[in-house]
Amino acid sequence: MANLKEIRERISSVGSTMQITSAMKMVSAAKLKRAQNAIVQMRPYAEKLQEILSNVSGSLNASENKYSAEREVKKGLIIAVASNRGLAGAFNNNIIKESSRIIAENDEVSFEVLGLGKKSYDHFRKGSYHSNDSFGNTYAALFDDLNFNYVSSIAEDVMNRYVKGDYDIVYVVYNSFKNAGVQIIRTEQFLPIVASESDESSSAVEYIFEPNKETIVEDLIPKSLKIQLYKAILDSHASEHGARMTAMHKATDNASELQKELKLTYNKARQAAITAEILEIVGGAEALNS
Repeated sequence: MANLKEIRERISSVGSTMQITSAMKMVSAAKLKRAQNAIVQMRPYAEKLQEILSNVSGSLNASENKYSAEREVKKGLIIAVASNRGLAGAFNNNIIKESSRIIAENDEVSFEVLGLGKKSYDHFRKGSYHSNDSFGNTYAALFDDLNFNYVSSIAEDVMNRYVKGDYDIVYVVYNSFKNAGVQIIRTEQFLPIVASESDESSSAVEYIFEPNKETIVEDLIPKSLKIQLYKAILDSHASEHGARMTAMHKATDNASELQKELKLTYNKARQAAITAEILEIVGGAEALNS
């Protein structure tokens, strides 16, 4: 059994850790509220826009819409949305695993990974799939001040590379926010745009394009794609704070339980030491009397 000094030091150490995890939990809870409000307000608009985008793309042929042109898939890009920091449970690891699974299951495709978030960037930079250098940016500052303009520039760069033929398919892998304790891994095809399959007759609908098809392709569709990526990153941002709040809550509870066990062990050891001292005194007194 450890001596009393060692147990006291462990109790103090666990108490300090518990204070840190409790503070991190409260910080994440405050950030989660803002991030949750942002994605809750954005999601209905983005989903409806995605539905319209899919239907419109289905009514345009490949020559009219360069973002829905399907090619033989030889080169692909995975946009892996993680975070800059850890201590969020399996949040970052799930993104890395899902991205790696897509690469492994499509070995005939040459994939690159664009890591958004330092954890994703650091992991994939060690392998042959890393593509941040070809984009000329690590995007480490993305989550420092998350805004549409920054995300828009990333989406525009990816779209231009797809049009040039650098990639034949682009996926976005991210955590979708359900609640503070649940995050769902989603893999969505960003490019080419997939036509809606919810209504078999949608491709036969004659749309009236105002002012014209060219304007729709050059203006509305790129904006819609940028909003889809922005929605995915907002989703991931809210999921990160939810995952970290949950992880810190569990860590605080575990630290509290460990502290209780250490205090019990300390009291037992202290009681045993006092009993041993009393026995020594009594033994000494008996020896003097005899």
